[in-house]
Amino acid sequence: MPITRRNFVRSLFVASQAALASRLMTTSLYAYDPSVGALNFAVIGDWGRRGRPDQAEVAKQMAIACKQAGAAFVVSVGDNFYEDGVASVDDSHWQQSFERVYSQPSLQVPWYVILGNHDYHGNSEAQIDYGQTHPRWIMPARHYSKVFAIDAVTNLECFFIDTSPMIAEYKDMPIMQSIHTQNVASQLKWLDESLDASKAQWKFVIGHHPIYSGGLGHGNQPEMIKLVRPILHKNDVQAYFAGHDHDLQHLRDDDLDLYVSGAGSEHRPVMKTPLAAFGESTSGFILVSVRRENMHVRYYDNLGNIIYTTTATVTSQA
Repeated sequence: MPITRRNFVRSLFVASQAALASRLMTTSLYAYDPSVGALNFAVIGDWGRRGRPDQAEVAKQMAIACKQAGAAFVVSVGDNFYEDGVASVDDSHWQQSFERVYSQPSLQVPWYVILGNHDYHGNSEAQIDYGQTHPRWIMPARHYSKVFAIDAVTNLECFFIDTSPMIAEYKDMPIMQSIHTQNVASQLKWLDESLDASKAQWKFVIGHHPIYSGGLGHGNQPEMIKLVRPILHKNDVQAYFAGHDHDLQHLRDDDLDLYVSGAGSEHRPVMKTPLAAFGESTSGFILVSVRRENMHVRYYDNLGNIIYTTTATVTSQA
């Protein structure tokens, strides 16, 4: 039965709900493992600080979560190297901020990567080139898409976009000159047409800058609201993943879930906003589990605690 429309049902599982359920069910809510039978992957952003201050802690906990879930890949939502990107494919940052920090066996999976604004401070092209000789690092272009099989009849297609060229303030920064050569109109046209043509049941878009955000570091991004948000709603995208604000958030924009995972190495204050379902000023990452008709998202802090859980369920009808 094809999925023709989406009806999102979200729930946050807390201890009181589990106690109630235990009286009504023979098994506890906590007996349910959302990773089993799902396509699992981690989302991390804003991380490359040569292991400091919380980067190594987050990496350790992400490795444990990815091992337990059998994660198939990792998504990096940009700002991969602070403060000024990398100078070349031989920059010491590669070893000190990536290879040696994320060295655990469970993290030796494909990393699907995009650029953040700090990556544009350096040689952004070098991050594309690095993947030619290091197959774990996947960034074939500044924007690209990838289809993942969930089961024999269900696919997830992820659309990785380059948001920094869309942000007006960067165009006046001498350190970010390579942004001027990027064609924003062409990228937006590609995104709209590719989403429209996609046959995947699940469609996620991944960018560095949030659309809406309660992060006090940056907050709502007007250019993303104007340029990207309409395309996502038009094409029935279920989720948008971002970083940039150094915190963990979940916001709801009608039928579009907005996930912020920008706390890979440090955290900043976050405030409650009208769209916010969750926000926490802590270092950490997200673990996503996708099945045919539902997705389960868990937020982990740098100590390995699950601090928030949400579920989105897609119902099918003829």
